[in-house]
Amino acid sequence: MEAGIVGLPNVGKSTLFNALTCSKAAQSENYPFCTIEPNEGIVAVPDERLERITKYIVPKKIIPTSLKLVDIAGIVKGASEGEGLGNKFLSHIRQVDAIVQVVRCFDDPDVIHVSGQVDPVTDIEIIETELMLADIQTLENAFSKAERTARSGDKEAKLRMSVIEKCNAHLAQDLPLRTLTLTEPELASISSFGLMTAKPILYVANVSETDLEGKDPLVAKVREHVANSGAEVVCVCAKLESELAELDEPDRSEMLAELGLDEPALNQIARGTYRTLGLESYFTAGEKEVRAWPIPAGATAPQAAGVIHSDFERGFIRAEVYTLEDLETYKSEKDIRQAGKLRVEGKSYVMKDGDICHFLFNV
Repeated sequence: MEAGIVGLPNVGKSTLFNALTCSKAAQSENYPFCTIEPNEGIVAVPDERLERITKYIVPKKIIPTSLKLVDIAGIVKGASEGEGLGNKFLSHIRQVDAIVQVVRCFDDPDVIHVSGQVDPVTDIEIIETELMLADIQTLENAFSKAERTARSGDKEAKLRMSVIEKCNAHLAQDLPLRTLTLTEPELASISSFGLMTAKPILYVANVSETDLEGKDPLVAKVREHVANSGAEVVCVCAKLESELAELDEPDRSEMLAELGLDEPALNQIARGTYRTLGLESYFTAGEKEVRAWPIPAGATAPQAAGVIHSDFERGFIRAEVYTLEDLETYKSEKDIRQAGKLRVEGKSYVMKDGDICHFLFNV
């Protein structure tokens, strides 16, 4: 699963990406951030539950989950028609699973806004419009192909035509496809199209160093604009975060304390992106390692086991499950078992966020 960071020029997108993927605080065995290519990076997802588990189960390693971020080429008005790096921009967005849009919510005469004035809602609308126009073009091309195939009586092609018409009607109302409810078969029929407005989105309000809590009217406009979309808004000062990312742990902690912050805002972005991707975590815990594993919300126990290794899912027998609260109450796995709190779950069990598990399998 990966997310693409998008934004207009001069909104702080690349500054934020570089801070996320180059943080000195994360460059350790336990928190592996790294840059894969100039525009791609792996970012750990901080989770305080890992530290709580290790108070009772002391491992050699602590391994958080991670996600892949892509710094996508900046967009300009007309990208859907090939303006600027439009085609490259759009092709990269089609490949990611979620969008992280950075919007500028600060004034700075030294950093010229591409539109001449700072208006984050207009920024959001420009990108949304370009993505809608590109989706309409994709759907129109796909409809012609589906129509030809449907003449032979192909049921899948007929369904695809119906879904395309439904999507086009929704887009015609200036509504992104992520707000359109489709059935599983309908979603499957258009899954190969890479429709961009169907992807979940997280908005990052890039604020000034004097507005770390996001109280500026510009941020309020963003929150109001996306209030009914179900999307999350995270506030961050990219300039400040880039400075924090360069510091070693003692200096970073000192600077955070001076600012009255518990953690870098980058952590909030990582967790927000994780939620936007529809992911949850379960844990495995032992002397070798305490590790968080990513699963889609609603995953079954065999599917969760398959994240570790495909053999675990194929040969799944059962899962032994307990909660962090159980561990904090009984202090050890042995005592959890003796208290009868260790649950045995089968193939139909739907995982809960934060479950601590052992999987039994036979291949």
